[in-house]
Amino acid sequence: MRLLIVEDSTVLRASLGAQLRDQLWTVDEAADGHSALAHLERYPYDAVILDLMLPGVDGLQVLQRMRAAGSQTRVLVLSARDQVADRVLALNAGADDYLVKPFSFQELVSRLQALMRRQLEGGAPAIEIARLRIDPRARVASVDGHELSLTPKEYGVLEALARNRGQVTTRERLFEHLYDSRSESSDKVIEVLISTLRVKLAAAGLTDLIKTRRGFGYLVE
Repeated sequence: MRLLIVEDSTVLRASLGAQLRDQLWTVDEAADGHSALAHLERYPYDAVILDLMLPGVDGLQVLQRMRAAGSQTRVLVLSARDQVADRVLALNAGADDYLVKPFSFQELVSRLQALMRRQLEGGAPAIEIARLRIDPRARVASVDGHELSLTPKEYGVLEALARNRGQVTTRERLFEHLYDSRSESSDKVIEVLISTLRVKLAAAGLTDLIKTRRGFGYLVE
């Protein structure tokens, strides 16, 4: 899961980023509205933690521009503004949830998890391709009912390819999905993940699930 934290407090932003990375989120950070909009234009996010009081473009404007552009990304507003009118304004602008500062980190994580569960509602909770079953809620992949022992990054590659079944996904796109903008790795790490993932799938009897389109990327048919 990829997350963007938009918060002008350096200390709070860094603390949240570190703790959420420990929770195995892929996290990017933005200190102002202009930077947030640039990140949102470049990268696909599953959720955004958005402060309202930002320099330049404020959080409410960021939210309004996101929704005007058709973005369905879940947004959790994090703000010191604790009046009912502030909450109503943010929710009417398209926020999915509103958490007042100061807050409990455990509550923030719980709310993010609830937003992710809500995102999956209304559609099939599992992805099934032949003998492979992927459960996005539990983040588990299994073959014939036997769970595959995958690392979080291997699971992320497999789910991303399965969600785009029949379509080629570039190495660069997979990298952007799995690694934040501060990563010192190169997108060649995707080749390693694909290789180890293929070994584990082959051991479970799926020898040709992930195909390579040289010069283009990878796909699951």
